[in-house]
Amino acid sequence: MLAKVCSAANYGLKAIDIDVEVNVALKGFPGFGMVGMANKAVEEARERVRTAIANSDIEFPVAKITVNLAPADLPKEGSRYDLPIAVGILAATGIIKLPEEKSYFYGELSLDGGLRHTKGVFLLAVLAKEKGVKNVFVPRLCANEASVIEGINVYPVDSLKSLISHLENKKVIKALKVVKSEELMGDLKPEFDFCEIIGQEQAKRAMEIAATGGHNIFLMGPPGSGKTMLSRAMPGIMPDLTEKESLEVTKIFSITGNIPAGGSLIRKRSFRSPHHTTSMVGLIGGGSNPKPGEVSLAHRGVLFLDEFPEFGRGSLEALRQPLEDGKVTICRAAGTVTFPAEFVLVAAANPCPCGFMGDPKHECKCGIYQINRYQKKLSGPIMDRIDLHLNVPAVDVNKLMADKENIKREGSREIKKRVVAGRLVQNKRFESADGVFCNADMKNRHIRQFALMTTKANLLLKQAVNKYALSARTYFRLIKVSRTIADLAGSKNIEDVHVAEALQYRIRLHE
Repeated sequence: MLAKVCSAANYGLKAIDIDVEVNVALKGFPGFGMVGMANKAVEEARERVRTAIANSDIEFPVAKITVNLAPADLPKEGSRYDLPIAVGILAATGIIKLPEEKSYFYGELSLDGGLRHTKGVFLLAVLAKEKGVKNVFVPRLCANEASVIEGINVYPVDSLKSLISHLENKKVIKALKVVKSEELMGDLKPEFDFCEIIGQEQAKRAMEIAATGGHNIFLMGPPGSGKTMLSRAMPGIMPDLTEKESLEVTKIFSITGNIPAGGSLIRKRSFRSPHHTTSMVGLIGGGSNPKPGEVSLAHRGVLFLDEFPEFGRGSLEALRQPLEDGKVTICRAAGTVTFPAEFVLVAAANPCPCGFMGDPKHECKCGIYQINRYQKKLSGPIMDRIDLHLNVPAVDVNKLMADKENIKREGSREIKKRVVAGRLVQNKRFESADGVFCNADMKNRHIRQFALMTTKANLLLKQAVNKYALSARTYFRLIKVSRTIADLAGSKNIEDVHVAEALQYRIRLHE
């Protein structure tokens, strides 16, 4: 007999309909064959399915079983087809009857017949809503991912045996209650608070500007000056994810398996800190079946690259597209995939290999050649795409000692209020500008429309461009940062004081 079960494949950030066709022929030599461009993980489903059915107190059929994953020209990978294959075999042998309504089956089987956590369930739920499919059967451990999508019935399945009981109407599995996304939104406590950071007032101000306008920032300073702590505290001052942003991020985390068992909608802005030995594919994304990299996992959040010059030259140069366009396009023979990558880059580096060049209390042990070689690892085009450049000096010992006196410092909550107020101004300003959410997203045409400058501000900016021979890209990025500073000050137009502050974050000491 022939049975057809509906499932899905994931390509990029989209789920695609897959028909799992199972034919069980009692005549012929017994076997278990699989066709349809299945990779090793899919082919190994034969042993998982065979053992799971046997351990569910059902005799595995001694017959010639052929499984076809259609369409046959689309590569299939992963363990998500275990459940639909098992259901197809049981339906083809007459043990169960498939639902009359079109239903999706999706999940990895354990050898004991239980269902494991399987990545990509959120994308499956989105596909079901788009296709008008009402019923989705997925592992209980990841069913909460799908529960935020309205209009579908999500059935959390514990084991193959419980699914059989449900399909036979013996013990019905209750569909999960739809969880409204706004119910999951709430006040989230930051992992690191700015009140914990001693000193570095200028750096805190720069981080506030970066969070308000969505600007990239480069921190240079000796070891232990607080660069990492400043970076880790940044997500805590950024505005909460909107519902739309949360859905975007959840898609990426679902396809990569980064949503923990029992998890649901991603509510916190992500903070990604890949090691400098990360490969270009790991950082940018890619592979034969393209997967998102760290830049996409940091979407709508913060990408922190510590030891920035130590990253591979190819990886750093590959950052150009996401920094400029907010997305990554990966081309393969099977097709082209685009992953979103709108993040705030926080890059940190030492001034030299030993880290103490210019430090009045530590002697630099590096030679001129070593220093030049170290600093030249960062190309001009990459540094040009970073809006704020800041020198972070070592914290004075007197400030460290004063910390014992419990001096009250401004915390992330207070800074976040100003950042949110600045973002609200930008949201109102860019209501008519499609695809622009913050000042950093502005194109040249938007700058002419929304970044009006006074005569003094224009003159100061012109003098700075001529004196430091700044590029056209730097010129426009200075205006964007000035616009953000003006928003924080509550000013309608960009004043000369706003440009002056933007310039001090751009003209680095070694330029």
